[in-house]
Order: sequence, then structure tokens, then C-alpha cells
Amino acid sequence: MTHPYEVMFILRPDLDEEATTAAIDKIAGVITGQGGKVEKVDRWGKRKLAYEIRGYQDGFYSVVEFEGTPSVAEELDRVLKISDEVIRSLIVRRDEP
Repeated sequence: MTHPYEVMFILRPDLDEEATTAAIDKIAGVITGQGGKVEKVDRWGKRKLAYEIRGYQDGFYSVVEFEGTPSVAEELDRVLKISDEVIRSLIVRRDEP
């Protein structure tokens, strides 16, 4: 049974445009590689953080809406936690229409 999910993540601000795009593509690839379907990728851009995280004052925010099974979300969470580019992430299950 698939469910709609949303993942918000903050990438390190010192990444260039190419590295930022590669990190977002990697995250989308994890979702599709596990059998999920990416519905929307929303790049919010560089924003100031509410508080310092790992020595960074700002970060590159992105939101990806996807559909998948709970195992897709679990694997994505695992990959986000070990990715050097990601300084913070949160996966939530959206309300079904």
C-alpha cells in the first residue's frame, strides 16, 4: 500500500549549484530506486537557519513530495542520515486526498 509523503531537507550552504543538483537527484533516485514515485521537487533556495546546525548559519532548503510504501520512507531516512551534504531532514506522511 503506497502513501503520499513529503521530505524536507537542508543541504550544506557551501555546495555549488552542480553539487546541490546532484544531491537532490541522489535523493530522488533513492525514492525511485525503492519503487516510489517522485511527484514534485520544490527548491526553496538558500535561507538563514533559525539556529546554527553543525557550524552553519544558513542552508539550501528543498522539499520533495513522493508516493511510496513505508519501507521507501525508511530507506530514504537512512540515506539522508548518512549523507554528508544533508545537515537536517524530516519526512512526514501527507494526508490522503
